Amino acid sequence: MILPDSGPAAELCPQCNGSGWVTRRVHIGHPEFGQAIPCACQKTQDSETRMASLRRYSNLGALSRISFATTNLEGPLPGAPDRQMFSEGVTAAARFAEDPQGWLVLTGPSGSGKTHLAVAIANRCIERNQTTFFIVAADLLDHLRAAYSPDSPVSYDELFEQVRNVPVLVLDDLSTASTTPWAQEKLFQVINHRYNNSLPTVVTVRGPLRRLDDSLRTRLESADGATTVVQLGNFNSRLVMGIGEVRPEMLQRMTFDNFDTMGGANASPQDRESLDRAMHTAQTFAADPEGWLLFNGPRGCGKTHLAVAIAGERLKQGSQVFFAFVPTLLDHLRATFSPDSLVGYDELFEQINSVPLLVLDDLGAESSTAWAEEKLYQIIVHRHEARLPTVITTVSTIEELEDTKSRIASRLVDGMVVDWLPISAPNYRDQRRRSG
Repeated sequence: MILPDSGPAAELCPQCNGSGWVTRRVHIGHPEFGQAIPCACQKTQDSETRMASLRRYSNLGALSRISFATTNLEGPLPGAPDRQMFSEGVTAAARFAEDPQGWLVLTGPSGSGKTHLAVAIANRCIERNQTTFFIVAADLLDHLRAAYSPDSPVSYDELFEQVRNVPVLVLDDLSTASTTPWAQEKLFQVINHRYNNSLPTVVTVRGPLRRLDDSLRTRLESADGATTVVQLGNFNSRLVMGIGEVRPEMLQRMTFDNFDTMGGANASPQDRESLDRAMHTAQTFAADPEGWLLFNGPRGCGKTHLAVAIAGERLKQGSQVFFAFVPTLLDHLRATFSPDSLVGYDELFEQINSVPLLVLDDLGAESSTAWAEEKLYQIIVHRHEARLPTVITTVSTIEELEDTKSRIASRLVDGMVVDWLPISAPNYRDQRRRSG
């Protein structure tokens, strides 16, 4: 068994090593095969001794201090939707802790409180005299690898059986982002065994469940009613990486109220007509986003101004917006492949694909590499097929995009989804600079 360092081994029952449960050695197919049954020591221990034994066995260590009583019901994330999600998560976790049945899966971004609630469940189970074991998925795999060493004090089979059969298991930070086929197989064996034997299990997953290997995800998303999946916060990877938000000074400077449809002294009537049409279409879109808007025209004609004004109106309505200068977005996507990145590529890419409103500013300004075009194409295709509201600005004409980005252009010419808004006004920034 895995034994914490706290407390001498002599205090533990030699039969169950302090867990209070044993597994009988019976043949495959026997009704008690793989099942944990109460150890005889449970009848002889007083409640205080039993509680101390359970805490030693639990592998919680200093985490024993965490409880539902010490939990801030507003949660660690600042947004109102995040606080509501966390409050609902507390309710689900407390309900599970009082009567562990089936599985509870807690998902959410880093720092959303998943581990806190999972540990609170474990501690409450111990208070209710239930044998519980807590372990981080990566630590479990490290222990299993180390168990192959001839110097290991714990055999591989003993450790593996403990995790598979403990009455209540809390498996923290499950992920397959950087695991080997061997590690994925071990995780599946644990999860599949506990699933098939209906053993109460709490699992925390950083990021959306769809990032997991299909074999694991299908168990965690079982449709038989035995699993409850609770998301504790929105996947705001962009906040970690410092992208996706519209800077406050831009929101203040670029509004519909101060958008100039006159286009400066050098603008022709046709230029002003294009500005007027673009602004009124943008206002209609901002009130109720549907389909795509694509602003194209020379630099300084007001494309980004209208895109920011749309984003500002949606933010006022409480909607989520991801605003990105395309070259910078691709730089951040590349950065997620770094071992030091706090955010996984899949997590950020999923957020870009699913956010209610995506604004891609200056499409075509990025370095034209095969990798960059492939990533942009994947984003465009996903949002186009899902009909997710998207705003794009570009200086390129449709002919130029067809020459340089033919696959992307094939989606952008779909008149059923994309409304092209060409702006012919001259560079207004240059006019202001000259007049100044």
